[in-house]
Amino acid sequence: MKIYGDTNSGNCLKVKWVCDHLAIPYRWIDVDTMQGGSRTPEFLQINPWGQVPTVVFDDGRALAQSNAIIRYLARGSELLPQDAFAAAQMDAWLFWEQYSHEPYVAVARFQMVYLGKPAHDIDPILRKRGTAALDHLESRLAGARFLLGGDFSLADVALLAYTRLAHEGGFDLARLESVRRWIGESERRLGLSPVR
Repeated sequence: MKIYGDTNSGNCLKVKWVCDHLAIPYRWIDVDTMQGGSRTPEFLQINPWGQVPTVVFDDGRALAQSNAIIRYLARGSELLPQDAFAAAQMDAWLFWEQYSHEPYVAVARFQMVYLGKPAHDIDPILRKRGTAALDHLESRLAGARFLLGGDFSLADVALLAYTRLAHEGGFDLARLESVRRWIGESERRLGLSPVR
């Protein structure tokens, strides 16, 4: 299996983390998205959307969209709840992550880290909605060990990717005690070094 990805992307890292955690063998193919690597004719033949991550399986089939990929890879594992309702709750977090968290938290980080914008130049809407997303996580995690309660799942993997780096987008994680606790525990579950 080949993973086409950029290690600067939390969406790509989700796929890597799931493979590493579940001991799924893969070959990582680095795609420099900042230099147009996902827009080449060769890459667009693999993924017409021109996005990473993209996985190409041994039989030649390709799959894109990080949460679809990790959900497929984790089938039958402890990362995917067996209970249908719990699995649906996990899916709700995966959809929320892509619609209400990543577009604000990750985009603010991208603008500061990769475009070099100072914090005061970040769109106030990004800041407001990113803060609201992090506050929502804090509220949930104040009463639960992980997003689904006591069990670590793909919901935690998906939301860890950009939450652990939110400070790089100018968000204050120091005030979010439950989120910081969850980040540390999730990093340990996945064998990740703590973010500085």
